Amino acid sequence: MSANPFLLAADNSPALLPLLRENPNLASEQDAHGYSLIHAAASYNHLDLLRSLVREFNVDVNLRDDDEETALFVVETVEAARVLVEELGADITIKSSEGYTAFQKTVEEGDFPEVAEYLKTKEEASHTQALSNGTNGDITAAPPIPEGLSISVSTITPAEEAELEVDPEFRRRIEQLAERDDFHSDAGQAELRQLIQDAITERNPADRNVRPRQD
Repeated sequence: MSANPFLLAADNSPALLPLLRENPNLASEQDAHGYSLIHAAASYNHLDLLRSLVREFNVDVNLRDDDEETALFVVETVEAARVLVEELGADITIKSSEGYTAFQKTVEEGDFPEVAEYLKTKEEASHTQALSNGTNGDITAAPPIPEGLSISVSTITPAEEAELEVDPEFRRRIEQLAERDDFHSDAGQAELRQLIQDAITERNPADRNVRPRQD
């Protein structure tokens, strides 16, 4: 009877890596429910195995099970989450079939508050970076923020005026937009650009496009 690679992964057995080197295709194998070796390694906090699966055997760090959940959804320690996100490039924005990100699912279940706090900081950093770039990472999906303006959830600063006072209402609208589920959609990015353009126009009345009245 051949060894079960999923049990070997759960036990972090030294027999697993030699088995995978003999049969590399097993590294990305999934069971009837989509559960994979990378899910097992993440769940049981086997960090070196996680690294080997992705780096040596080219397993997709965002491999999804039948619930559309990646390995990040099953981590139980901050260390495993950090390896997946910061070392191996796991996508924190992926949503399960229930519509939750890994952070949202962890909060919902309430079992691992430290993991939830870590994922929260990564999601907030991702939102701030998206605001700064004016895009969801696809440069064809949304053009960048107008030249001369940098923006985050907490600041809006023309490059030549580092001490510009932030309008509280504008900040509130930006923060509300960043929290919406459709923030990274085309519609959300279009609304972000419109908010920025409105702010620029309000700061520079001379830039407003005023058409001459037709008699």
